[in-house]
Amino acid sequence: MKVCPYLESCFEILGRRWNGLIIHYLSNCPGFTAHFSDMKRDLNDITPRSLSLKLTELAEYDLVVKKVTKGTPITITYHLSEKGQQLALALQPIQVWAQQNIELDFSNHK
Repeated sequence: MKVCPYLESCFEILGRRWNGLIIHYLSNCPGFTAHFSDMKRDLNDITPRSLSLKLTELAEYDLVVKKVTKGTPITITYHLSEKGQQLALALQPIQVWAQQNIELDFSNHK
């Protein structure tokens, strides 16, 4: 039996460090939108450089959209595209499964 190439591509995108978590994070923000600084603060251990690279990568896949609002100061926000919102919906059952089947050890967390 052959592996579905679409599913293989999807897992390749989601399997890269931070991509799935960024999509999940934005899906839980009001309007599916967040500022860079909020994501950096809330996504534990991600460096600013990594976050910037990941947001650019997700934008190239048309999953995230960057919006620059001119003014003083310039405001930059990121939001899930329609495709990103559809993917976030598809991830919800996986989150439910994980909550029911994976035990987490928080003893080493800050």
